[in-house]
Amino acid sequence: MHLPAALINSLQNAKGFSKEAFEQEHALSGRITSIRTNPFKWLQSSPPLTTYHLPLPVHPLPVSSPIPWCAAGHYLSARPSFTHDPLFHAGCYYVQEASSMFVEQIIKAVYPDHATTKYKVLDLCAAPGGKTTHLSALFPESLIVANEVIKPRAGILTENMVKWGKGNVVVTSNDAADFKALQGYFDMIVADAPCSGSGMFRKDPDAIEEWSLQNVQLCSKRQQRIIHDSWPALKENGIFIYATCSYSMEEDEAILDWIAEAFEVETIPVPGATGWGVVETVSDQKHMYGYRFYPDKIKGEGFFIACMRKKEAVGEQIPKPKKLIIASKQEQKAIAPFLTDPEQFELVRSNDEIKVLKKCDMEDLALLFSALYIKKLGIKAGRVMRDELIPAHDLALSTIVTLNLEAIDADSETALDYLRKKDIPAGNAARGWNVVRFMGCNLGWIKVLSNRVNNYYPSPFRILKH
Repeated sequence: MHLPAALINSLQNAKGFSKEAFEQEHALSGRITSIRTNPFKWLQSSPPLTTYHLPLPVHPLPVSSPIPWCAAGHYLSARPSFTHDPLFHAGCYYVQEASSMFVEQIIKAVYPDHATTKYKVLDLCAAPGGKTTHLSALFPESLIVANEVIKPRAGILTENMVKWGKGNVVVTSNDAADFKALQGYFDMIVADAPCSGSGMFRKDPDAIEEWSLQNVQLCSKRQQRIIHDSWPALKENGIFIYATCSYSMEEDEAILDWIAEAFEVETIPVPGATGWGVVETVSDQKHMYGYRFYPDKIKGEGFFIACMRKKEAVGEQIPKPKKLIIASKQEQKAIAPFLTDPEQFELVRSNDEIKVLKKCDMEDLALLFSALYIKKLGIKAGRVMRDELIPAHDLALSTIVTLNLEAIDADSETALDYLRKKDIPAGNAARGWNVVRFMGCNLGWIKVLSNRVNNYYPSPFRILKH
């Protein structure tokens, strides 16, 4: 791999940079693969990762070691065919770069009560969903707004949130400036900003051809605009996390100095980070703490992350909430048997579909609905026709669907046929709606009729590879 000379020269003064080790590591072949399990689906009763067998080829999921800074993170010793793993499609784990999982250490440092207290968190540049799923797991009682301005990427983000299954994520597709309407609303903003991508050269060698010093400067300006436009939405004493997958100081330490110059902030160091080979750096002008991840020092790709607290006084100014339309009594009656605890939810009509929202989130969700372009809100239950629910795929993969459903327990071959949207045998299944399960995890719906079985797996999600 031939690295740009301009990049190497620009990093000579970067904290922790070693030219020889850096170039040697990039000359090695092979990719590091890591996953993070879904705590809402891969439960204590689930089989250990080391004993779980992928269907094609049949061998244990190649787990080699845990990721030290992420409790649910695991390195794999080889890259399997995730496409042919039903549990991947069930949302039981998320394939994510290990360095990015370090956000967990920051969350634990600044919010010791993250698992039990409700916070409002904005993941500003969220696609494809790695940090959003991680935030959803770390803040199970909170409301996570996952935003992606690029429409196709917002679609991918939505699909991944459907697989993840947790109803505490709202997917939006807005420009950063749109969040000014929610002044002082969020407790935390995470901005994994678009960058020049030098930290991902090992994973994506084609990115080398697109890299240039000019692009670094363009990205730096874009990062400043995103931060400037979204900053009003963060409340006083709120937490701002900034990250890139770039090594360039213009996109990392220099951005921290720019933030400290433009706003009143308090830099927050992360205890214990250097014990894992992570390099702690301090910006030249404002002495802001940041953390550099070099592949010759840690097991992962290039990454930069920093955390700070907003110290400016800010008043909360938010728009009038938009009234949500509550589902009819007949619709509620049709949907209630599909839910684990119907009493804690409100059923809301959106066009001809019903969505399931937590009652304790209704005020916030109505507000977000009035201020932003929403791609996903709550859990889509489906449509009610003639007092019968035509269940949505989202409901099957959600964590709110009841376990007391008629179900087909599929082996790996049957599960893959289902995921390819092929016909599968019904066996002794009861007529009507059945959920297809693999190793106890839901994959989607079928409807068993007298003479056939209808496969309701969404066509856009189906497996095309054989």
